[in-house]
Amino acid sequence: MMHALTLSVLPDTFAICRFDADASIPSWVTTRGFVSITRTRDELSIVCAQRDVPAGIQCERDWRALKVDGTLDFALTGILASLAAPLADAGISIFAISTFDTDYLLVKEMDLPCAVQVLSAAGHKIKLETEKHR
Repeated sequence: MMHALTLSVLPDTFAICRFDADASIPSWVTTRGFVSITRTRDELSIVCAQRDVPAGIQCERDWRALKVDGTLDFALTGILASLAAPLADAGISIFAISTFDTDYLLVKEMDLPCAVQVLSAAGHKIKLETEKHR
């Protein structure tokens, strides 16, 4: 393994929502906690706390997020690969999000215990955050 990383498991459960490319960002999307908004010419994707998503919205529910702690230098290579490869080998699907400072991996909530075990066995340190954002 190239990188031994410390990851924090965020306490919230997340939904990954899909909207048409020209849709406005819904008013129920809050700016507290972890939120990711990505617009392409094909779609608008929003990852947010599942509790904020109203019924009837096209989304995949029951995701948990693992955050790579610290700030990652843009010159680093293989960060996502060091996380994704052992999870792929274990048959765990991921949804990856990168920000300016760091990376996040989302895994289905039912896969979280196995993902923590797999990542720990690969040499990564996993921390649990306990306070949900309100």
